[in-house]
Amino acid sequence: MPHATIIYEPDAKEGFATVTLNRPEKLNAMNGALLDELDHAVRQASADPAVSALILTGAGRAFTTGYDLNSADFEMDVEGWREDIRANCERLMAIWNAPIPIIAAVNGYALAGGLELMMCCDLAIAAEDAELGEPEIRHVSAPPSLMMPWLVPIRHTRYLMYTGDTIDGTEAARIHLVNKAVPREKLMPEARRLATKLARMPRPGIKFAKAALNHQQQTAGLTSSWHYNMEATSSLHASEAGRRWMRRLKEMPLRDFLALREAPFRDLD
Repeated sequence: MPHATIIYEPDAKEGFATVTLNRPEKLNAMNGALLDELDHAVRQASADPAVSALILTGAGRAFTTGYDLNSADFEMDVEGWREDIRANCERLMAIWNAPIPIIAAVNGYALAGGLELMMCCDLAIAAEDAELGEPEIRHVSAPPSLMMPWLVPIRHTRYLMYTGDTIDGTEAARIHLVNKAVPREKLMPEARRLATKLARMPRPGIKFAKAALNHQQQTAGLTSSWHYNMEATSSLHASEAGRRWMRRLKEMPLRDFLALREAPFRDLD
């Protein structure tokens, strides 16, 4: 499958592959084409016996700023949102369920759906000056999945999801949202070093360890929490306030939309 929105680079010598989200002019915002190609790349790597680990990163200034807000008409009813969110959750679950370990190398912005993507990876390394968060609450939106409370203490989860504030890579490491933060120039060397280490592990060892760890989270309620979040977010988006913001998104240039969204917080951020 030829790729237009990602770059797939296998390292035959070290036994891992790198997927780079490649819409830098859009800060790697995820549209339908990119999501399809990413899904294909993860399945390709998982099926390749020569690939035992995968790095996921972004081209340019962003890991990904989330779902492309210009890619569709988002003023929908509850049923429309339910189907949209379910499809996004299935893609994220495919990342989480992949039989090989996936490392997110967060080179810049990881926001909203982009943060969800990062959190569904097994491990994450961030540049110290990366910017991570869930700012979409400020326009009456919410993430498609609900991964954050499975990774970080609930106080931090509530703060980030209630305020829409963003944090840098150093703070993300402190609260365990990522495994570590490194200077930007060391990000990819560190990610490749970790991928090489994982690729040298016996592949069945990590495969079954991952299956057991995922099962532990499922037993604790991860799947049901995602389903509840899907219903709650569908209702939120279809509410009067949600529809009003989605209508603005359709009618306004994205720059103006974001300026309007952020205006009440300029003296507080």
